Formats: sequence, C-alpha cells, structure tokens
Amino acid sequence: MDYAAHLTELHGLPAFDFPARGEKRELPEPETVAWRISHNPYAREEEKSFAERFQRFLDTVDTSRVRALIFGIWGESYGCDSSTVIEPLVAAKDRLAALEAVFIGDIEAEEAEISWIEQSDVTPVLHAFPGLRELGIRGGTKLAFPAVRHEHLRTLRFETGGLPGRVVRGVGESELPALERLEMWLGVEEYGGDATVADLGGLLAGGRFPALRHLGLQNSEIQDEIAAAVATAPVVAQLTSLSLSMGLLTDAGAEALLGGQPLTHLASLDLHYNFLSEAMEQRLREALEPSGVELDLSEKGEEEEDEDEDGDGETWRYTAVAE
Repeated sequence: MDYAAHLTELHGLPAFDFPARGEKRELPEPETVAWRISHNPYAREEEKSFAERFQRFLDTVDTSRVRALIFGIWGESYGCDSSTVIEPLVAAKDRLAALEAVFIGDIEAEEAEISWIEQSDVTPVLHAFPGLRELGIRGGTKLAFPAVRHEHLRTLRFETGGLPGRVVRGVGESELPALERLEMWLGVEEYGGDATVADLGGLLAGGRFPALRHLGLQNSEIQDEIAAAVATAPVVAQLTSLSLSMGLLTDAGAEALLGGQPLTHLASLDLHYNFLSEAMEQRLREALEPSGVELDLSEKGEEEEDEDEDGDGETWRYTAVAE
C-alpha cells in the first residue's frame, strides 16, 4: 500500500492539476474539481516561485466558485516551509469565498520523503476561512497547531512520519463543535513523533468534539499503549468507526481492546498493518464480527531480523510511515 501517493480526490471532488504556463488544456468548471497547484523548482517553467504560480491560478480561474484546493510541492525540500503556500492563500481569502477543503503537502516520496516536508503553523487557514469543512496536512516537520476555534470544520487529517506532541495537544485543546472525522498519523520519535498517551488525553476524554464519529490514532510506535488507553476512553462510545492501523500493534494491544469497553457498536474497526498472531486475529473476529463490525486485519507490518554470528539477534519492527 502506498501511504504517500498523490491525492486523486478531495472533498468528493476529483483532483485536477492546474496546468503549467503554455500548456494547452481545457479547464473544468471551477466547482467540479479539487485544483492541485504545485511549483517544482527543478522543472523548466516560466514561473520563478509558488507565489507566481498561485497568482496565475487566481487570474485564470473564477476562484469565487472554487470549492477545494490541493497544494503539492511548493519549493526546495529544505528551507522552504508551508508558509510559502499559506501566506498567499490567506491573502486571497476574499477571492475564495466558496472554499470548503484544503490539503497542504500533496507530495510523493519521489519529490520529498514525508518527513522532509517542512510545514508551519497551519491554523491561519482556519482563521481565514470560517466556512472550511476539511483540512488535510502531510508532513510533520516544523508543524504547529495552536488551539483554535472553528465552527464548521468536519474533517481534520494529519499524515506524518512524526507528529509533534504540541500539535496533538493543540488539537485536543481546540473547540471544533462540527468535527466528525479526526485522523492523526503519530509516527516515530526519530522523525519528531514525540506525542505520548498523556498528550491524547483531551481527545480521549470525550465531550470536546460532540460530533466526532471517526477517530484515527495511527502509525505509532506506541500503538499498544494507545490501544490500552482507547480501551477505556469515554470518546469511544460516540464513535462509529475507529482506526488503530499502521503502527506497532501486537497481541498485547489487542488484548487490551478485548478486555476494555464494548466495541460492538462500531460499524468498522481498522487494524490493518499490524503484528498480531493468527490466534489473536481469530479472537477479534469472533468477538466483533457477529455484531456486524467490519474488521480490517489486512497487511502484516514490516519487520527485520538482525542476527549476530551466534545466530542470536533482535527483531526490528517498523511503522507503515516514518521517513
């Protein structure tokens, strides 16, 4: 599974690449697609910066009808953070009155590894667009998300190989009364993923996000600890779907889930990419599937054996996404 492919859609709209200068392509109606805007500094193109590319977009398309924007690569891999995108986007807020969805960092590994993507404080997007329904971010380096209030945001998604604990705490302290879906790829400490179970306290307690129906706490090297916390977390009662996928989930974490509060009210439980034994997988199926829970146990996690000359060694396990 490719966890860092280019988006094919956003907010239910197919992605469409805004063409390079001189490229002859018929443009779709502005409200029918999610416009992807990228500036590859290594490509031969007339624009010298992302700001120039974005300005041409504003001058070419009837942006009063644009509903979704996807921002791909915006500059050099190092030393060019997402403020390069956010500042001109915020400056154009009056020209984007219909904007409902934004994704920042739609960058594939061939362009930059996920943990090379330099983000910034992304909350100015929420302040500038009070009608926004969906915000997605890829990359955790330099990412900031201080506590914010937003009345209409329904989906918040962080794809990272390392999500800073300050971001997790900021989300947990935010007031997002309409939020229905929250997904966080927590990642590994080596790439900035220093969030702890304690940092998740504001999310797991319940009450903060009354409309929340899907929670994804994924891609973590402390997935067993998270599973144990989720097993008794008040927020679970209001969910219809839960994802603890992509991380180092073992039988210990699954045992905690089985021994905790009932999960039979869920429509789906996503545990794909895991390190579970066949016996534990069977126990999960027997406990949940008769109640109609859609259980995803696909894809085993990646592990390597490091043996010394005596045949002894250590097993290394990896989250689905790191560097």
